[in-house]
Amino acid sequence: MIIINVKENESIDRALKRFKKKFERTGILKEIRGRNFYEKPSIIKRAEKIKAAYKEKMYAKENY
Repeated sequence: MIIINVKENESIDRALKRFKKKFERTGILKEIRGRNFYEKPSIIKRAEKIKAAYKEKMYAKENY
C-alpha cells in the first residue's frame, strides 16, 4: 500500500506527482505488464545478458 501524506498548503498536483513517483519506484506496473504472457526463463536470462552487454559497451565507449 502506498501512502502519501499531503502537507499543509501543498497543491494536489504536487502530491499526485509524489504519488506517481513512488508508484513507479515500486515496479508494480512493470511486473503486471511482464505477466501478460509467459516468457521462458531462458529467454529472460538471454535478454538480461544482452542488456548487460549493451550497458557495458556504452559505459566503455563513454570512458574511452
